[in-house]
Amino acid sequence: MSDFWSVWIIVLTIGNILACYWLIHWAAKPRAGEAAQGEVTGHSWDGDLEEYNNPMPRWWLWMFYITIIFGLIYLALFPGLGKFEGMFGWTSTGQYEAEVQSAEEEYGPIFAAYAKTPIPELAKNEEALSVGRRLYLNYCAVCHGSSAQGAPGFPNLADNDWQYGGSPEAIKTSILEGRRGVMPPMAAALGGEEGIAEVVAYVESLSGRDVDAAKAEAGKARFAVCAACHMPDGSGNPALGAPNLTDNVWLYGGSPTMIARAIRNGRNGQMPGHRDFLGEDKVHLLSAYIYSLSAD
Repeated sequence: MSDFWSVWIIVLTIGNILACYWLIHWAAKPRAGEAAQGEVTGHSWDGDLEEYNNPMPRWWLWMFYITIIFGLIYLALFPGLGKFEGMFGWTSTGQYEAEVQSAEEEYGPIFAAYAKTPIPELAKNEEALSVGRRLYLNYCAVCHGSSAQGAPGFPNLADNDWQYGGSPEAIKTSILEGRRGVMPPMAAALGGEEGIAEVVAYVESLSGRDVDAAKAEAGKARFAVCAACHMPDGSGNPALGAPNLTDNVWLYGGSPTMIARAIRNGRNGQMPGHRDFLGEDKVHLLSAYIYSLSAD
């Protein structure tokens, strides 16, 4: 914040507080020519409804003054006047960091103890899974759903179909480092809409669907362009994050229209890494919970 805007905020804030004090003080002051206290002012409505000159209750005035005093004390102790940090030096960031440190001191040893156990073994520990599930619901459910069954663009974590591999190590790496799946637009490489339609037919045939045999055969020849990532048999490549096209499991939808859209426009999916946010010990426990959802 610049010095100008800091001064502007300070002057505006203090000016408004002082103006409120002046206004209530001015309104409570008796004036010459007014009716005496407790007498009618001469204003009447509906013929017999008259206004009396009664002062504001003292308790109401004192509450107003106390509110003004409280506001001034608060602004002296805490930030609220431009760049002035307040006498206590309080910041929301500082409070957050203190709370995180306090929580880490209390709960860190618990997660550290769980981190010493291999994920397959931890996946059989009901107490550990209960903690892992709470971590999942807090940090993963917003994308993958509370049941971990995903949504279009967000993988199902409970079906044992893994784009980057479903081993404990692969799951943990995905959470720690994040993933970025990029498929380039392939319309030009496949010869336009006709080529896309043929490849769609071939891809559908890989998962056992009934398709136009001639179109699928033509698509098989064009699929050589796709085989570099998805492998010649369409089984995918976990090292690249290239999905298996033979299992009838679709991240963005498996209708011919959605398959054609993916081929035509490409895809660009990203999962953020959680190493810095959660730490390796919590990720270890979270990985065990996710592994347990599909492990035999």
